[in-house]
Order: sequence, then C-alpha cells, then structure tokens
Amino acid sequence: MSSDEMIYRVLGESGPQVSAVCLGTMTFGQQTGESDAHSQLDLALERGVNFIDTAEMYSVPPRAETYGATEIIVGRWLARQPRESVVLATKVAGPARSMGWIRGGPPALDRTNIRAAVEGSLRRLQTEYIDLYQLHWPERNQPMFGQWQYDPGKERECTPIRTQLEALAELVEEGKLRHVGLSNEHPWGVMEFVRVAREFGLPRVLTTQNAYSLLNRVFEYGLAEVCHREQVGLLAYSPLAFGHLTGKYLADPGARGRLTEFEGFGQRYSKAGVQPAVAEYAALASKHGLSLTQLALAFVYRRGCVASTIIGASSVLQLEENLDAWPIVLSDEVIDAIDTIHVRCSNPAP
Repeated sequence: MSSDEMIYRVLGESGPQVSAVCLGTMTFGQQTGESDAHSQLDLALERGVNFIDTAEMYSVPPRAETYGATEIIVGRWLARQPRESVVLATKVAGPARSMGWIRGGPPALDRTNIRAAVEGSLRRLQTEYIDLYQLHWPERNQPMFGQWQYDPGKERECTPIRTQLEALAELVEEGKLRHVGLSNEHPWGVMEFVRVAREFGLPRVLTTQNAYSLLNRVFEYGLAEVCHREQVGLLAYSPLAFGHLTGKYLADPGARGRLTEFEGFGQRYSKAGVQPAVAEYAALASKHGLSLTQLALAFVYRRGCVASTIIGASSVLQLEENLDAWPIVLSDEVIDAIDTIHVRCSNPAP
C-alpha cells in the first residue's frame, strides 16, 4: 500500500507548514563534502521536502575544527534559493556536553549565549531569520544520549526556564527568530516550558526533537500524551538508529559508518539488546518483502505522534533510498507484528 505525495503538517497551533520528512544535515562538512551536500539539498527540495534541520555544533561528531561547518554549507545553498521556500531549523548548543570551543563552554543557556549563538548561525546560514530555533538539549541535569536514569545527586545550578524563554522572546521580537522549540527534552521540561510561556506571555515551544525509532520508543511512554495535549510536535531523529536499522551491522559489525569510523560515538546503540532486536525486525521486513530500511522508516514516517521525521544521509544514494521509503504504508498486520517485537525487545537503545 502506498501514498506517493509528500504531505505537510502545521507545527504547533499556528506554526509553519512543514513536510512530513525533514532533511537532517549533520553529516555535512565531515562525512559529506559541500558539493554532495548541495546535491542532497537539491534532491530533497525536488522531492517535496521543504524542512531543513541543522545546528551550530555540527558537523558530527563535534570537533573544534568543524564547528559551524554544516551551517556554512547550508547557508551557501540557501543563498541561491527563494528564502520563503525553505523552513529552516537550527539549534543552540547548551553546556551539558563539554565542548569548550563553543563560546568557552558554553557556560549556560543564558541571554548572552543564546544571542551570540543566534547571531553566529544567522551569519553562517546567510539569512535574516531562522524559522525554528531549538535548545539542543536541556541545561538542567537530565539523562541524555544513552543514559537512562535520572540522578538527583547530579543537580546543579542552571539558567531558569523563564530566563531562557525571555532571551528567545527578545530575538523573536527583533525578527531574528520566527518560532522556538526544544530538543532531547523530557516530559517535565516540555510541560514547564509550556507553563512558563503561558503564564508570562512568552514564546510557546512548537516542537521537541527527540530520538524515535523501532529501537527507541521511549517518547511514547510520557511525552506522547504531553505533546498531544499541549500541541507540541515531535521531530523524530535517528529513525534508522545510526545505521543499525539498515541491517548493515548484522552482516558486518565493522561496516563503514559513524559508529565504526568515530570512536565512542553513539553510546545508546552499544547496548547488548540492540542487535537481537535488529535481527527480529530484519526478519519481519524480509517476510513482508521489505528492506529493513523501508520497514524502519515507514514505521516512523506515518506514526501518529510524529510531526516530521528527520532523515540524514552521507550520500545522495542513501538519501534517495530514504525518500523512496516515503510512499510505503505498513499494514495493520505489520504494525501488530512490530508491537509484538517491541514488547519482547523493549527499547534496547533508549
């Protein structure tokens, strides 16, 4: 069963209308050169993708030498496009990951750092405004990127959420930002951002960008209800689980990819339960005449809780494969089988 036409969804209550597939760009400047990156962007636009996501810390893995490289590459392409044809999202790096080359830390998601990050992104992206500006991860103590237990003993001082929103509000008022969102957030964080915005008349978050795939459905356990009731859209990243859900690591654990090329990368996918779960999903895909990539992407693309799915690729051929999976609509039988595997192999890569 298929539906070839790209569909578009409004983010939040009255945000921009974006394609259900978003092009992620974190490979640009590291795994993907500028010419190939621009070819990916051209292809995405041709295939109905109007939504592009990047971040100030990219390329990935983050290094001082490639800081801002992705935004520069995207900016050179964007300068040749009608600006209104693209919904552009980027992010400010917070202090929870040690990247001393970004504003000396950065020390906080405070007014000074958020403003400096926005102005830097605007220069690199060669644009006067950013459509969706996201806090890349919470400043406060939270388990992230493969961690899964909240530890109150790690509490630390951090910039109040109201202060973060007030800093963003100034930039919205100046026309530098159109809308704001979150990334790698948790239920309490989304609710608090919504509550503070409502109470103090500050910009309301439209989205949260979180990992979501066959191997990581943690979003469904608490955030799904919060985001549905508060009209906060999920921008689902890593739908292919850093290549695991292409199946390439089943046949060859040393296959070329981010997980093998970059030491210590992808902590959440190194857990013991990942490969057995991948094997089960691969068998299910084969039974129904699908590739594992098609099964994994089709599941996320049309999941009711997903506003847009962020796909990334290191080559045009990979991107074509990912976009070609868009028309596939999984049957109820396949969805039921996925849920059966999920119960047995629940969230091996949270």
